[in-house]
Amino acid sequence: MISAQPKSHSLVPAEPATIAEQVRQIVGAGWVDELTVEAPESADVIAQIVMAGRRAGRKVRILTGGERPALPSTERGERWTRRVHGGKRAWNLQPPQRNRWALPFKRSLDIVGSGLLLLILSPVLIAVALAVKLSSPGPVFYPWRVLSRNGRPFTGYKFRTMVRDAEAMLPELRKQNEMLGPVFKMRKDPRITRVGRFLRKYSLDELPQLWSVLKGDMSLVGPRPMFRHEYQDFELWQMRKLSVKPGMTCLWQVRGRNTIRDFKEWALLDLCYVDTWSLWLDLKILAATVVAVARGTGR
Repeated sequence: MISAQPKSHSLVPAEPATIAEQVRQIVGAGWVDELTVEAPESADVIAQIVMAGRRAGRKVRILTGGERPALPSTERGERWTRRVHGGKRAWNLQPPQRNRWALPFKRSLDIVGSGLLLLILSPVLIAVALAVKLSSPGPVFYPWRVLSRNGRPFTGYKFRTMVRDAEAMLPELRKQNEMLGPVFKMRKDPRITRVGRFLRKYSLDELPQLWSVLKGDMSLVGPRPMFRHEYQDFELWQMRKLSVKPGMTCLWQVRGRNTIRDFKEWALLDLCYVDTWSLWLDLKILAATVVAVARGTGR
């Protein structure tokens, strides 16, 4: 049986060939930090589950009441550890670890950076809020209900750039989607207001996300958060993009945000960031983002 923590979903894999799809459905169904496998009898089943967990970017725990099962070999940076869980022996596959000081430093950068930007840009935030309110009927902010690390849901905010009934208009526009894959992109989206088009061009609509960074739901740099309905349609390997905290900007924003038309290419850029992350890379992406914003390459 496979279960997922912290939200529980379980199933019994019938054939190894179906395990990857079952893991994809489990991970896509909700907030999943770890996959737990109880009393597997087949070494092939264990290997398939471990492989699927790796592809999805999730930890794997193998529970057994007896001797050590036939565990697959670790990959670079991984290690198996043994603990007791619920009265049973548990074998935990630990993913590659970041430097101990790097992640706290990244969080410190997020807190200081977002706090200072909210203070410095407060006149801009007020001006944009007034422009949105006076230019079209509807609220100033758009509640952005998306997913954070490992599928944890949260609500962030953007300045509203679309007409009030934008969600109701989406089904009619889906046939004009310009992006291959589970996300919707349309350069000349008729739902965008005149002020909203300007805000998107210079990414001003994104500024309220600084509050999400300060709270810890997002980071300044990281893969973009995704809507739940998009995430459910991800391929298994694409789900690994949310194995880290999402961010306001990433490689996708600075390497072809307006030219990429295939979500697979977008996901590959995000995984490149996940696999090569460093504080220096974050600083380079932030600098490139400033240039991209000044050029007005958003939409």
